[in-house]
Amino acid sequence: MNSTDDTGVVAVPAAGRTGHTHRLRGLAVTGLVATLAAMVATTLAAALAQAGGVDFEVPDGGETIPLPGFAVVTGFFSIVGVVIAVALLRWSARPAQRFVWTAVSLTAISLVPPLVAGADTATTITLLGLHLVPAAVMIPTLARSLRTRTG
Repeated sequence: MNSTDDTGVVAVPAAGRTGHTHRLRGLAVTGLVATLAAMVATTLAAALAQAGGVDFEVPDGGETIPLPGFAVVTGFFSIVGVVIAVALLRWSARPAQRFVWTAVSLTAISLVPPLVAGADTATTITLLGLHLVPAAVMIPTLARSLRTRTG
């Protein structure tokens, strides 16, 4: 043991830090899979509504919302939800409860634009439903994942 290369110190990561990183990474992966599912479900629901005669024309700007637009917007805001969930897991004592409260509140706020956009009734009702589709995928999935990672 007189070697200058042998200090007697073993480099092992701290168990608590490794577990914490693993929990955050697991939640992020779960969130990304849920995001993809929400994007597919929302786009499929929009395509079915469009096939049923909903035009998705919004008078403010006079353009029709394209199907890929539903996937992009759903993906963006679902990722925002995953970031919120990860932050709450990292810094909140009750991440699942706070996430559900936050996500439901943000979902309720997201229902306002379709109501004030001035679109026809079928488009408005469909857009409201299309806001609820990803919420129905993301909120329970992330809340469940937060509960299993904190309990």
